Amino acid sequence: MKTSTRRKKSNRSRKFLLRSTARYVIIPKNITTTGWPRIRQTAKAMGVVFDPWQEAVGKLIYAKTSDGLYASGVGGVVLSLPRQVGKTFLLGHAVFADCISSDRPLNVIWTAHHSRTSDETFKSMSNLADTKTVSPYVASVRKANGQQEIRFTNGSRIMFGAREQGFGRGFDAVDEIVFDEAQILTERALDAMVPTTNASPNPLILFIGTPPTPTDPSEVFTHKRQDALAGNVDDTLYVEFSADEDAKPDDRKQWAKANPSYPTRTGDAAILRMLRNLGPDSFRREGLGVWDRQAVTKCAIDADQWERATVPTKPDKPGETITAFALDMPPDRSALAIGACVKYADGTAHIELAEYRDTKTEGMAWAVEWLKERWPRTNAVAIDAMSPALTLLTDLQAAHIKVTVMQTRDTTQACGRLLDMLRDGTLTHLPDADQPQLGTFAHKVITRAVGKGGAFAWQRPSSDIDISPGVACTLALQAAHTTKRRPGRQTKAWH
Repeated sequence: MKTSTRRKKSNRSRKFLLRSTARYVIIPKNITTTGWPRIRQTAKAMGVVFDPWQEAVGKLIYAKTSDGLYASGVGGVVLSLPRQVGKTFLLGHAVFADCISSDRPLNVIWTAHHSRTSDETFKSMSNLADTKTVSPYVASVRKANGQQEIRFTNGSRIMFGAREQGFGRGFDAVDEIVFDEAQILTERALDAMVPTTNASPNPLILFIGTPPTPTDPSEVFTHKRQDALAGNVDDTLYVEFSADEDAKPDDRKQWAKANPSYPTRTGDAAILRMLRNLGPDSFRREGLGVWDRQAVTKCAIDADQWERATVPTKPDKPGETITAFALDMPPDRSALAIGACVKYADGTAHIELAEYRDTKTEGMAWAVEWLKERWPRTNAVAIDAMSPALTLLTDLQAAHIKVTVMQTRDTTQACGRLLDMLRDGTLTHLPDADQPQLGTFAHKVITRAVGKGGAFAWQRPSSDIDISPGVACTLALQAAHTTKRRPGRQTKAWH
């Protein structure tokens, strides 16, 4: 009982120590110990001494539960930091020390979005590897582009690369992943790299970034922050250093609040340089760590407009109709959705979720036969070029079904069209009770900016929400408005 009490007090002390400097500290549950003392001792032998706030963060990063697994091993470690805070000093030295002192060889991936950032981190880490106290532990440093790696004498290694160049795919038995520039991390990139840790007995994933800009593909980083602040996760460490939302850019007290390394390790000149060269909004994010208010997103679809668009059955209107279908799947490929749209002669349209099936029990082949049966009465079938459902393209073509593969421009237009028609009262759908999966989409979906011209695309609010039914209906709506195929009247094509 006494041991348990001491552990609880230790957990609280770590959290409260950080609370004196960090804005948010949300720790995972059931922490009983930490691997930090081993890492700190090794770092000390390397000549590295951490500041108190770095010690506190390190203890929580490597915190473990009673079974010896990382407390953040499922949800990950999420750090939102301004620039010039000493991120590479803390994490770089910690990862080095972990690799050197581990009782088994570790495979570590350090990945940034841009190759320039990855190259700079590798250069910094290479310099560390060349120091007198560290070099005895280093077997080799490979500097070839695309194959940058530091290998240690005990078999551990750190591999560096840029996600924009496809780095990280195909690795296996990865023990730690550091997602640098996590504010520019897409779910597609995450889905490609996280499975590389499946063979590790105790993996750890770190997401490190600054507050994203409105045009950054920041769904992963934003969702993790939202889930942590909402109290929706208990297996994630979230630490944020930031100034007050209304902070004045030249207020040095706010600099200290945002940056725990100021003014001891980071001086006035470094922050003034950012202040002078960045715009006001960029400095708030980059220099002060302040998140935009719109980063706390709300559903993209107006609930009242969606409710007004509800009809008990699909309308039966006079004149020629155009029918289109579209397919989509969630990133984990667990389900396949077929969305349907009928466009009427008066310019209105109706969308429905025609089919939604679990691929684990029913597979995907059924969709080809389903569409083949309806193709003679169908104007268009569409799939997003980036959708997992695109794997059906060859089979659909073999069934003599012409598929429209929609590119980014088409999908952004489709999202805008759906919102415009809901606003104008020219789009209908069945009650949510009849199509709960489509209803979930309508009440949960958010958007992400695409480019800088105001275009946007649908985005999941969290990894456990499947928006593929709504994506499929959105693409079907776009296909019905753009197709030139005219096989005839298709009022009841999907029945």
